[in-house]
Amino acid sequence: MNKQEEEGAAAAAAEEEEEEVEPVSPTGQYFNSSALSIAVLGVLESQVPIDDSQTMALLKDLFLPINPRFSSIMVRGKNGEKQWKRVEVNLRDHIKVPTFPPGMSSGFYDDHFSDYMTKIAMEQLPQSRPLWEIHIIKYPTSTAAGQVIFKLHHAMGDGFSMMGALLSCLQRADDPSLPLTFPALKMGLDSDGGAAGMFRRVPRVLSGLLNTVFDFGWSLLKSSYVDDDRTPIRSSADGVEFRPIRISTVTFSLDQIKQIKSNLKVTVNDVIAGIIFLATRLYMQEAGPEFSKANSTALVLLNTRNIAGYKSLAEMISPNHDTKWGNQFGFLHVAVPELTKSESSDPISFVSRAQKIIRRKRDSGAVFLTGKLLDTLRRYMGPEAVAQHIHNTLKNSSMTISNMIGPVEQLALSNHPCAGIYFMVVGVPQSLTITMVSYMGNLRVAVGTEKGYVDSQKFQSSIQKAFEMMFKAAVKSANP
Repeated sequence: MNKQEEEGAAAAAAEEEEEEVEPVSPTGQYFNSSALSIAVLGVLESQVPIDDSQTMALLKDLFLPINPRFSSIMVRGKNGEKQWKRVEVNLRDHIKVPTFPPGMSSGFYDDHFSDYMTKIAMEQLPQSRPLWEIHIIKYPTSTAAGQVIFKLHHAMGDGFSMMGALLSCLQRADDPSLPLTFPALKMGLDSDGGAAGMFRRVPRVLSGLLNTVFDFGWSLLKSSYVDDDRTPIRSSADGVEFRPIRISTVTFSLDQIKQIKSNLKVTVNDVIAGIIFLATRLYMQEAGPEFSKANSTALVLLNTRNIAGYKSLAEMISPNHDTKWGNQFGFLHVAVPELTKSESSDPISFVSRAQKIIRRKRDSGAVFLTGKLLDTLRRYMGPEAVAQHIHNTLKNSSMTISNMIGPVEQLALSNHPCAGIYFMVVGVPQSLTITMVSYMGNLRVAVGTEKGYVDSQKFQSSIQKAFEMMFKAAVKSANP
C-alpha cells in the first residue's frame, strides 16, 4: 500500500469512527453523572408461562435496531464532552434469568419477586456496556404467570421514548396486523372568539405572567434553599437514592375514574392528582395529625413535546424537534394541599383544590424558564453543576409523580399476552415515587417507597381508601 492509499484508508477509518460517535444530549449527561444515575424499570406481566427460547433473536432483530443508544456506551471525547459510541453488543451480558426455589406458592414468589425488584433497582448499570438489561422471571406470582423487566438508563431517553421503544417490540394480542390505539386526549381550548373574547382573556394573560414570576421564583428557592418538612413520606436523609426501595402496585378502573370526572366536571388528570394527594395526606395523618398541614411538595413531570400520542420510530429519530427521541420533559412544583377535617369527610373539595393549584401552575411559564435556567447553568458551569441542581430539586421535595398513556388493546410479546404493564423510576433521591400507566381500560398505579421508612402496604391502602372515598362522594353528588 503506497502513502496515498494509507492516507485514504486512515481518512476513511477516521470518518467511520466519527459516524459511530454522537454527542450526548444535555439531559442525558445530567442523568448519568456523579450526582445522578437514574433508570427506569418497565414490567410486562405475562398471562402465560414464559418461553425465553426466542429472546436472543428478538433482541437482535427487534430491540437493538430501535435506536443506536441500545448499542452504544457513554464515553468522553478529546475535549471532555460526553459522547455515545457504537460498540459490539454481547447480548448474553444483558439478559438475566434469576433462579428461585421451584414448586412454591404464588405468595412465596410474590415476596421473591419483590425482593428481586429491590435488588435490581439498587444496582448500577455498568458503564462499560450499553445501559440496559432484560430480566426474565419464570415463576408465577399472584398477578402473572411470569414477568419481563426492562431496565433502561434514563440517560437514553424519557418515558415517552421508552414507551415508544417497547411498543415497537409488541403487538396486539387479538390481531398483530392491526395498529394499537390509545385513549383519546382532549386538549382544553379557549372557545371565546372576537374582541369580547380577547378582553376576557386579558386577565388570564396577566395572571399567567404573575404566576410565571411567582412559580419560577418559588421553584428556584425549592431547588436551592427551601426544603420540605421531614414527614412520614420524606426521610430527608442524605444518600436516600442508594437505599433499598419497595415497589407495589394498585389497579383502578378507568371507567370509574371517568365517572368521577364527569360527575365533578373536572379532567381525568384532576381526579388522579386529587386521589394521589388525598391518599398522601391520609397516610401522613395516620402517623400524626400534625402532618396534615406539613410542608410537602410534589414534582409533577410533564412531557414538553407539542404532540398528542406516540409516534413511529422513524418519526421519533427524525430531526423534528417535537417528536424526536430523547429526554423532553419539565416538572412542576405542586404543593400537596393540606387536609382539613371537612375535607376528610368531603373529598370532592380536595379534588377542587388540587385542580385549581395544577391549573394555575399550568397557566404559568415556569417550566419554560426553568429549562432556560438549566441551559444557562450548563453553559457557564457545566453539566455536573446542572446535575447537582436537579439532584437538589428532587431531594428538597417530597415525591415525584409521572404518568404514561398505554394502549386500549391487550399487548403480546412473542405470543405472550401481557396481563399488565407498569413502570418505576429508580435512583431518585426521594422516599416516595408514584408512576401511573393506563392499559386495557385500567389505570395501574406503582408506588416506590424507601424500605424501612415508608410503609408500602399502608400507603397502598391509603390510595385505595382515597379512591373509594372519591368515588362514593362523586356518585352521591350526582344522586343527592
